[in-house]
Amino acid sequence: MVYVVMGVSGCGKSTIAEGLATVLKVPYHDGDDFHPQANIDKMSSGEALNDDDRAPWLELLAVNIQLWNRGDGVVLACSALKDKYRQILSKFGGVTYVYLKGSRELILARMQERQHFMKPEMLDSQFETLEEPTKAIEVDISKSTEEIIGNIMEKIDAN
Repeated sequence: MVYVVMGVSGCGKSTIAEGLATVLKVPYHDGDDFHPQANIDKMSSGEALNDDDRAPWLELLAVNIQLWNRGDGVVLACSALKDKYRQILSKFGGVTYVYLKGSRELILARMQERQHFMKPEMLDSQFETLEEPTKAIEVDISKSTEEIIGNIMEKIDAN
């Protein structure tokens, strides 16, 4: 099984995904590591990616998800903001989405405390792009990292 920890930039995807992978004893990957340099350069300059920019990146992730499903699984941190992006990522099956949900104010405060190529000024475009998933493990990010991971594990174990 591949767990895709998703949400807008700054919601804690990497931290939660890495912690979840440790608990599940599976590898962790960050979707950002698969972006081509052109995408990173564009985001670093303060410009939001469009669907054309994201398409090859999503296809690459989908192929990797298919490969990871042949092993013991993986936890992947990936924004997966739109339904059509999630359809691409899960086109080979075996994906469970974990949606990290939080307020714009909380996420902005977190973004202002870290160094990342995604600038805080771009948060509004993330929320504008976000189509909340209807089939996902949804968790509130206002808790501690340990509480969030515990909440996810409770929901995984309940299924």
